Amino acid sequence: MSEPKETKQEKKKDPAGYTGRRSLPPNVSNADEDEVPIMETFGVIPRGVNMKDYLEVEYVELYRQQYEKNKREHHTDRYFNNKLIIRRGQKYDIKINFNRPYNPENDQFWVEYVIGRFPQQSKGTYIPVPIVDELEEGKWGAKITLIEGSSVSLNILSAPDCIIGKLRMYVAVLTPYGILRTPRRSDTDTYILFNPWCKDDAVYMDDAKEIEEYVMNDVGVIFHGELNNIKRRPWEYGQFEEQILDACLYLMDKAELDLSGRGNPIKISRVGSAVINARDDNGVVAGNWNNDYTYGVAPSAWTGSVDILLEFFSSKLPVRYGQCWVFAGVFTTFLRCLGIPARLVTNYFSAHDNDANLQTDVYLDEDGKTNTTLTKDSIWNYHCWNEAWMTRPDLPVGFGGWQAVDATPQETSDGMFRCGPASVQAIKHGHVCFQFDTPFLFSEVNSDIVYSKALKDGSKVVQYIDKTHVGQKIVTKEIEGDGPHDITDLYKFSEGCEEERLALEAALMYGVKKENRDELQLLTEHDTTIDFQEDNAVFGSDFKVILTFKNQSSNLYTASAYLTGHVVFYTGVLKSEFKNKTIEVTLDPFSNKTVDVNIKASEYMSHLVEQASLHFFVTARINETRKIMAKQKIVVLQVPELRIKTIGDKVVGKEMKVVVEFTNPLKKKLQNVVLRIGGPGLMNTKTQIFREVQGNTSLILEESFIPRRMGTRKLIATLDSDTLRHVYGELDLEILSGV
Repeated sequence: MSEPKETKQEKKKDPAGYTGRRSLPPNVSNADEDEVPIMETFGVIPRGVNMKDYLEVEYVELYRQQYEKNKREHHTDRYFNNKLIIRRGQKYDIKINFNRPYNPENDQFWVEYVIGRFPQQSKGTYIPVPIVDELEEGKWGAKITLIEGSSVSLNILSAPDCIIGKLRMYVAVLTPYGILRTPRRSDTDTYILFNPWCKDDAVYMDDAKEIEEYVMNDVGVIFHGELNNIKRRPWEYGQFEEQILDACLYLMDKAELDLSGRGNPIKISRVGSAVINARDDNGVVAGNWNNDYTYGVAPSAWTGSVDILLEFFSSKLPVRYGQCWVFAGVFTTFLRCLGIPARLVTNYFSAHDNDANLQTDVYLDEDGKTNTTLTKDSIWNYHCWNEAWMTRPDLPVGFGGWQAVDATPQETSDGMFRCGPASVQAIKHGHVCFQFDTPFLFSEVNSDIVYSKALKDGSKVVQYIDKTHVGQKIVTKEIEGDGPHDITDLYKFSEGCEEERLALEAALMYGVKKENRDELQLLTEHDTTIDFQEDNAVFGSDFKVILTFKNQSSNLYTASAYLTGHVVFYTGVLKSEFKNKTIEVTLDPFSNKTVDVNIKASEYMSHLVEQASLHFFVTARINETRKIMAKQKIVVLQVPELRIKTIGDKVVGKEMKVVVEFTNPLKKKLQNVVLRIGGPGLMNTKTQIFREVQGNTSLILEESFIPRRMGTRKLIATLDSDTLRHVYGELDLEILSGV
């Protein structure tokens, strides 16, 4: 195809710095386009020649409706989009109506796909689809299946590694005087997506149930809370909702990913991990961990990704606000929408190891109290990231499959806040030399907690090493259910086994830093231990914590213990101290001693931040041996749930009502209460604001909606207020066909 013309509106100045280095500027926008000539002449057309005498296209039928064959066979019939959406590496049908019957002996035509500006066949941005006798796997081709009157039916096969995006379609006819093309028509634009059903696609999965969960499921569950009190909340991914596909394609434009790289899931997931956060590129979501959401929406208040992506697509400005599960939820939508299998995972006790040395340092003063000035490292109660499924031809055989990617802005990678894709298999085996960002992710699940005493002379003496606290459990949503599926063994071997030791040695060999711990091995072993439990900790109520001191030796010991309680952000960062207590205990040989500590609501309520998390830290010194014991415990207070019910027949196209009810569990009033309710295929998110809700009273919200899609659907509701957050509710509905 010859050099396309530019319209006045489309003519753009080339980016500075490219003149003289390359003939064409970067092609980084799916939305940009050049004018393709309708008549591409080979020379001067002689007088008297009537181009109407040659074959001319009158209409192209793409079978693009949801109920038609192409979308059904390509699993794209759930997208609320009236254009043709196909998956690469798979056949589809079109029909071309000409101005006269097609004569194979004399007539020659082909189909063309173009994306972006300056289309080039070598870059994959110009795709001529030839008419062939037989289709060949792995190559573009079109086979004539029926000639009937003036119409020709084609069965087209796309290449399994072609660019994904929104492509412009033309039909070209060869004449003696040039190439005659169909004019630019937006209704023939064709979306091409990744194809996990295609064996030759880099994202191929061989399990139909996994594809249904990790590509086609438009609702999910995010696990939060803490290890012994795992909580779940629903999340609307909504990858098939109206305009979401265009929004996701725009994100690659925003990230300035060259169009020629958009067939590569490695590149797409890497730029996605950067553009989902707004830290350095004004991407989708602005993070906020300071508990002040005056100028935006509290992270816990979102019901899903749809509102966030649509707001960003419309305003082109970062959406306020998000935290790790919001970044991960939006990232899941982005990946699934494009056809890349993806899931959201939660790591309980996730280390934020700034220098990736497998060590999180906690400093104590000489009395055993935590020194908050010196202690800089933090351990998140939990942290959410994503996994994306793909081959890794850039790595040795065996490291494809699930790849960890993280859009939460924690540390920079190659100058930007992004993380991954890192092979989960490489993380498990300690092969941290494999790109991308494997050392950081290895540290998040393998860090040791080192407790050191900070002496007055400035020196520090290691007292105790906890090798098992970090990365205790990693979970994702189970297939065909909403419960947690434990995937810890995909990331790490069992503590203390030979494989775990070899993985650590591999990580050290490949450059991960770690202090010399051989001489400190005994510090992990004690003949006395502390256990910590809480009793029915409900938001706004008193409760007690139970400390159990265990003496497993034949010696009589006395211990001086110090308990502190802090309100913490879920990132492990301390906000304020609300409790401190000194405890003296005598431990008889081979005995246990239990101590109850009462925690009053009046002590913690005025300090709480949004996730209602309390961090208890107990240190105890055995007076006879001077050894230090330490124990950390996160207590997540129980909050009420929203109650949801529906009124009316559950039928597509028929109006019904949803009723959401909430009871304030506190004696004091809640202020600035915001209630949201929505669900993919059911209703767009609706928001209602209540200025205040009096103590121990209820509020009721009633909304009408018309279901758009049959099958099992989910309504998701959230409640947010100045005092109480992370209040959720959900209701599964079985919607019947309206036909």
